[in-house]
Amino acid sequence: MQLSKFSDYSFRALIYLAKHTDQLCTVEELATALNTSEHHMKKVIHQLAKTEYITSIKGRGGGLKLSKNPSDINLGEVLKMTEDHMNLIECFNHSQSCPLLSSGCKLKRIASKALHQFIHEFSQHTLDDLL
Repeated sequence: MQLSKFSDYSFRALIYLAKHTDQLCTVEELATALNTSEHHMKKVIHQLAKTEYITSIKGRGGGLKLSKNPSDINLGEVLKMTEDHMNLIECFNHSQSCPLLSSGCKLKRIASKALHQFIHEFSQHTLDDLL
């Protein structure tokens, strides 16, 4: 499984903010430090600012900061929030697209189990584990 760029940059932004708790950070600073475009980082920050993970302070002298202790930010929860879909195979969403499903194909069950294990592994860790 491959994480989307959105999830990847979300994790990176959280790590960066956790390492810079002594200051407010800007989207521009994050984009430069994480080697991505400001446009993409703005989308990431917009989504994270809707959660309890980061706080966005508007106005002159404003910026971004981590809202929670890194040990209280579960990576599995971040992953579920940042991934649009986690369809390892097409039949996760479109069961009619596969003629094998009606004949008892077990691929969907195996892929589903693997996906749950993937999420479970992330859920065993916090942002603090990445620092």
